[in-house]
Amino acid sequence: MGRGPARRFPHLGKGLAMAVASPARVTALSLLGDQRRRAGHARDLLRGARDMQTLGTKARALATRLVLGVNVASGELDRRIDALVTRANKLEPRVRDALRLAVFELLYLDTPRQVAVSQGVELVRSVQPRAARLANAVLRRVAAERPEVDAARDAVARAAAGEATATAEELCHASGYPARLVEELASSIGARGVAAACACALDPAPVYVSCGRPGDDATQVAADLVEAGLAPERAGLPGSWRLGRPAGLARSGLVASCEVAAADLAAQLVCRVALPASGRVLEVGQGRGTKTLLLARTASDAGVRGVQIRGCELVESKVRATRDRLVAAGIDGVASATVFDALRLGETDALPPALAGSFESVLVDAPCSGTGTMRRHPEIPWALQPSALDSDAEGSLPSLQLAMLRAVSSRVAPGGSLVYATCSVLNVENEGVVAAFLATEEGRGFEHASVLDAPGVRALSEEGRSLVEAWLTDSGAFRSVPTGGSHDGHFCARLVRRR
Repeated sequence: MGRGPARRFPHLGKGLAMAVASPARVTALSLLGDQRRRAGHARDLLRGARDMQTLGTKARALATRLVLGVNVASGELDRRIDALVTRANKLEPRVRDALRLAVFELLYLDTPRQVAVSQGVELVRSVQPRAARLANAVLRRVAAERPEVDAARDAVARAAAGEATATAEELCHASGYPARLVEELASSIGARGVAAACACALDPAPVYVSCGRPGDDATQVAADLVEAGLAPERAGLPGSWRLGRPAGLARSGLVASCEVAAADLAAQLVCRVALPASGRVLEVGQGRGTKTLLLARTASDAGVRGVQIRGCELVESKVRATRDRLVAAGIDGVASATVFDALRLGETDALPPALAGSFESVLVDAPCSGTGTMRRHPEIPWALQPSALDSDAEGSLPSLQLAMLRAVSSRVAPGGSLVYATCSVLNVENEGVVAAFLATEEGRGFEHASVLDAPGVRALSEEGRSLVEAWLTDSGAFRSVPTGGSHDGHFCARLVRRR
């Protein structure tokens, strides 16, 4: 590797001016290395990194953009690096980390070219001094490719606005997504939908919060958000805000106390669809209880009394976290969490008492690809394998989703609702799974019902209902697409059991 630059870039001078890599970039590089070694998730590492807490607000924002961006576009960055490096397969992993970070900054951020090149060289030098010349050569060549990326991003932005049509290559260059994913997105959400998703792929996802405790005064919660410096803006749902300055949310203590629940606006709408007029709710795939909090708060907002929420989750640590949150929110009397495999919910003789009997609403928050939330989960684009989406393959996501619907359908009371939700935008996980379920013996007793007719949606103001109507499908389901400055992509179908 040491001889490659001299052969391929003979114009290089012997001396390279030395600078000092900024703390934000050094921290980002360290986090990328930790992620590679631990096979961890970027968001989790960012939240738990002690070094992030020592950075100023701007530096912390830059480090976050770099780490998330490198994850989203990792394959695209590698493609460009590998085209310029002799024996690229021999690159030391830490050098590749540093090059990825610098190439992302050169292609996708507004950092001046000279600064980005210089900082990238110093990052490489910090992990392998003899590779600094290689880095200088590669990064200067990459910088010359920036106009190609800018042109692609402009074309995709115009396509998202309905003013043009973007090519598959432009969509890949603008987003950093792999071609196979772009193709899958296009077949599911159309040309304008995939353009909208790709146009905002590398932007920070907006942060939404909702009141987390039933009975809390929304005016006081908004005042507490203002006092914490989070700059809340009304989001169109009762007791819901988008945060203009979300960086201090964790430090504010508002989430830990359950005064607010952090949840994407589309996820909040799903809870509206799942709320019955009265009776019991079964929440399948409870996670750490965020939707449980939202369901209880939504019932309070909509004036629904006596709702009981029973949840099941397979991961015991998540159930423990949920139980703690229910106590903190003061709703442990109306909501519960149970460790149980949702695929066994059809076995009536094996059910824990909390999950026995029928429910007026069953919310299946299904495990999915997460393709509607890739701004928040940047590992997805390059980690998602085609086999995971093969509906005919045992163990694939669609086969698991269908199995869950078949298992839980017997828990729906006559006249009750089965609400199927994902944070995917792919047809194979959404409309495809619903159609497959309705064709089964268990599904023949159900029929499509518009999400607009759900009691929790009917209780909304015209402003709130318009948020649902904007994403209504022909079958009456809710399906949103990630767009710049707005919420994530979610799917929610409401199926009613005939009496």
